[in-house]
Amino acid sequence: MSIAENIARVQERIRRAASRGGRDADAITLMAVSKTFPPEAIREAYTAGIRVFGENRVQEFAAKAEALRDSPDARWHMIGHLQSNKAVKAAEIFHGVDSVDSLKLAEKLNDAARSAGKKLRVLLEVNVGGEAAKSGIDPESAELEHLLAEAHRLENLEVRGLMTIPPYTEDPQGARPYFKKLRDVRERLLKRSFAAVSLNELSMGMSHDFEVAIEEGSTWVRVGTAIFGTRTRV
Repeated sequence: MSIAENIARVQERIRRAASRGGRDADAITLMAVSKTFPPEAIREAYTAGIRVFGENRVQEFAAKAEALRDSPDARWHMIGHLQSNKAVKAAEIFHGVDSVDSLKLAEKLNDAARSAGKKLRVLLEVNVGGEAAKSGIDPESAELEHLLAEAHRLENLEVRGLMTIPPYTEDPQGARPYFKKLRDVRERLLKRSFAAVSLNELSMGMSHDFEVAIEEGSTWVRVGTAIFGTRTRV
């Protein structure tokens, strides 16, 4: 099937999942995860109506960015782990960083965004599964609330919500407790008053499990394989 046909199928699955969850499908953003795919494939998705794209590596997207300048209203998001020494370049080429996992990184991104003359949309990555191999803030640690409490002084960052990648299970239903946990973390944080923080967004769910994520409240789903096909490299 073509990329456009794949997108149509994913959008229909989003609508059905939203209906099951009693939600409005228009409130859910479909992000096409375009890492490893060439500009030509990304342009196909853009032509089919996708406007939000996710990339995992700063250098990889920097190499594509020039070829994609003819997509002016596309929005590019960094969704992979970001090393603080790449914050300057990330702030230059991305509209958002959805994987902020420390105050140190947030501060560096804020400085870089200020130098670039822009406001950077960010999500805080939360490691709901407690996996040592994955980045993200421990949801039970004081670090998460401390970062949110400090967000008011990071004037070039717009903290919009939380992101997570749950432990992989063959059955997509296995991710449900982790998606519910992130939603519960968000609800707990909303009971506090953090200046300059909205926490409106929950980015959770990928090709394997995005329907379950939507049923549990996801507002952004990150879909790669179901749109572009199987990757030949990682």
